[in-house]
Amino acid sequence: MVGFAEDYPDGFRPGMHSHPRAQLVHAISGVMRIELENSSFVVPPTTALLLPADANHDILMEGPVQMRVLFLRKQAAAKVGDRSMVFYVSPLLRELILAACAEPLEWDLNGRGHHIAELALNEIARASSLPLELVLPSEPRLQRVARQIADNPSDDKSLEAWAEVACVSGRTLARLFRADTGMTFTQWRQHLRLTKALSALVSGSSPTQAAQIACFESIPAFGSAFRKAFGMTPGQARKLGQSN
Repeated sequence: MVGFAEDYPDGFRPGMHSHPRAQLVHAISGVMRIELENSSFVVPPTTALLLPADANHDILMEGPVQMRVLFLRKQAAAKVGDRSMVFYVSPLLRELILAACAEPLEWDLNGRGHHIAELALNEIARASSLPLELVLPSEPRLQRVARQIADNPSDDKSLEAWAEVACVSGRTLARLFRADTGMTFTQWRQHLRLTKALSALVSGSSPTQAAQIACFESIPAFGSAFRKAFGMTPGQARKLGQSN
């Protein structure tokens, strides 16, 4: 295991790339939106994304980000699984990540670095996945629609209007979305809007502002949908940013 620490400005993105080692990507402050070839993950503080080796990905910094990464050798990665997932970072794991990043690249196999690595791997292996993944369409016509919605989540076009963008019928668009993403068009768009609202909350927006981003006129309705999606209230999400 090797730690890596770097700070990035708002809006920075390195472009699609991969690493020969699996990695744990965490930010001690700021929100990251990490895009893989077929899915996107929102990664606020107190969470981390586990990425398998050689996974192509891009990272968008939403606000200034203090990134901390653990690169895992094949033997270490085998202990924590081989699928991408976002999970809660316990206070213990957070401190272990920081400690690993402070270790030299060539740490003593029988010394402090070894114990940090083993305990960190144990904490990662115990973690449970959080519902912060958004499956991205692979069908070209759906990708055109998805990109436009991602660029302007508040665009409230009807299914039929979006079908015109995709040059298909409304029924076909609905069928393709479910087959490609496992969600209905409405479900997919709402989840995207909610992830945008989550990023805004962690960055300091009020619940009222986040509800507007997610296109909810009712604050209680927004709170209910937000809790169902992420297992926390908008107020709790806002505190994630304040505690880092």
